[in-house]
Amino acid sequence: MKSLRYINKYFLKYKWRFLLGIIFTIVSNYFGVQMPAYFSSAIDSFQAQLSKPTTTNVMWLALELGGIYMGFSLLKGFFLFLMRQTIIIMSRFIEFDLKKEIYDQYQALDQSFYKKNATGDLMNRISEDVGLVRMYAGPGMMYTINLAVSFILIVGKMLTISPSLTLFVLLPLPIMSILIYKVSSKMNKMSLEVQKEQSFLSTLAQEAFSGIRIIKAYQREGQTSQKVGQSAERYKKQSMRLVLVNAFFSPTIIFLIGLSSMIAIYYGGLLTFENKMTVGGIVAFIMYVTNLTWPFASLGWITSIIQRAAASQTRINEFLDLKPKIQDKATLSCPLEKGIKFENVSFQYPNSANLNLENIALEIKKGQTLAIIGATGSGKTTICNLLARHFDPSSGQISIDNKALPEYSLKDYRKKIGLVPQDVLLFSDTIEANLQFGVENITLDQNKLEEACKQAHVLHNINEFKDGFKTILGERGVNLSGGQKQRLSIARALLRDPELLILDDCLSAVDTETEQIILDEIQKGAQNRATIIVSHRVSSIRNANNIVVLESGKIIESGTHKSLLSKKGAYFDLYQYQLKKEKNGNNANQKS
Repeated sequence: MKSLRYINKYFLKYKWRFLLGIIFTIVSNYFGVQMPAYFSSAIDSFQAQLSKPTTTNVMWLALELGGIYMGFSLLKGFFLFLMRQTIIIMSRFIEFDLKKEIYDQYQALDQSFYKKNATGDLMNRISEDVGLVRMYAGPGMMYTINLAVSFILIVGKMLTISPSLTLFVLLPLPIMSILIYKVSSKMNKMSLEVQKEQSFLSTLAQEAFSGIRIIKAYQREGQTSQKVGQSAERYKKQSMRLVLVNAFFSPTIIFLIGLSSMIAIYYGGLLTFENKMTVGGIVAFIMYVTNLTWPFASLGWITSIIQRAAASQTRINEFLDLKPKIQDKATLSCPLEKGIKFENVSFQYPNSANLNLENIALEIKKGQTLAIIGATGSGKTTICNLLARHFDPSSGQISIDNKALPEYSLKDYRKKIGLVPQDVLLFSDTIEANLQFGVENITLDQNKLEEACKQAHVLHNINEFKDGFKTILGERGVNLSGGQKQRLSIARALLRDPELLILDDCLSAVDTETEQIILDEIQKGAQNRATIIVSHRVSSIRNANNIVVLESGKIIESGTHKSLLSKKGAYFDLYQYQLKKEKNGNNANQKS
């Protein structure tokens, strides 16, 4: 239950709804308790009438009994309805607030968090786990309060009829308490196992759906289905074990309640013979014990709800308790026009054995283009991640105007950046909506959209679609080619009119001719911003003001295209290799 204390703040937030729910529970149970008491007195009245029978009196008494009993039933049902309307609706509000809080936390957490956690697991925690917590805040809480209120009121009434019989009737309750304690502990462990397996199953399913094209291409449907099936089988077995425990629990509670009813009949009968109790009193006792049957029988279900909710909230708290490493605490506006400096920056990913960047020193000035080239794994994308402040350096600092980057408002800084990553992400929406994604609170006119798409050399592709900019893209832009996705992503970044444009190897899926057209268009507005181009092609970067060559996270060469060729080092070798490869490719095309 410790983990569930987290949602106490929501009970406080909706305290008036909660309080009204408790009041309606008390009133509903009050009328429920009055019904057996009235029935008891009516039976005693019947007995008195039977000793001097009069048809009119008996008929009138029967009608009176039926009318009042029905009235109590209606009043009890009405307040029961109000109880559900307050507490269950409160639980829906809590569910909404908790989901929003989790989603906001997901938004706040940095890239390192997403490198360690699977998407399916994150989705399961915000959907299934929150749903189970809602069951605790709604039905679980409602039936717990109902049990407590009905027990107090019913036992109070029973004591007024016969304290000794009440004592005997309640004898099975200590056994029930021990049983609940033992079973609850076991159910808690089993619930946690079920939730973990469900998260794993969700992750497998999510990966299968998102990678369905690769699965079909490599004919791995059988193996994927087997893997998902094995996880589903484990989930089923663990769930069935939990259901089995719960299935034994409820009948045991009902048996103990039935035992109480037998005691009430037997011992009550003895008291009747001794004239210490009336027949109506015995009937009332049996009705009271029967009225306790459902609240106590529901203990197993309530216990299951609470234990599963506790297991789920424990998993939720694991994320809610995390603090993002990248935090936006500063309010100072960022003067990006003064350029950015890397001062002996080193960086190591949490799961990496070695430094991914080591003593990087470079400067990015407004109106200039910095190009970064190097082999796969040399650290090019890591520099882009540091520039976007997805991570902070392990040592050294990135500074603007002699102040470290964390001293400036992160929100203000990122507003001035246009980032085009390697892995292009397009949403299942219109082309227009995808282009406007990076522009806040502005509906762009058609001319500006077309201009950005023209710069990214994708306008002619959009016009080929029947609906143009209103064309709906499939999931992750599935109905576009790789090159079209990259060019749409570039247009999206250009629409922001950024002061710092970062192109992270985002032209890999286009041919060299198209690449040159795009780079020429981008250069037209380069004087108003700093531009960083990451590429593995020399042709993409030869016009840059400064070129940095990376190898194993270190800068091994830097300079202009011409100066680097004159050094005849790593850049020269790469240039010669790509030039030779290009010539061989052209010769092969001519022969064919």
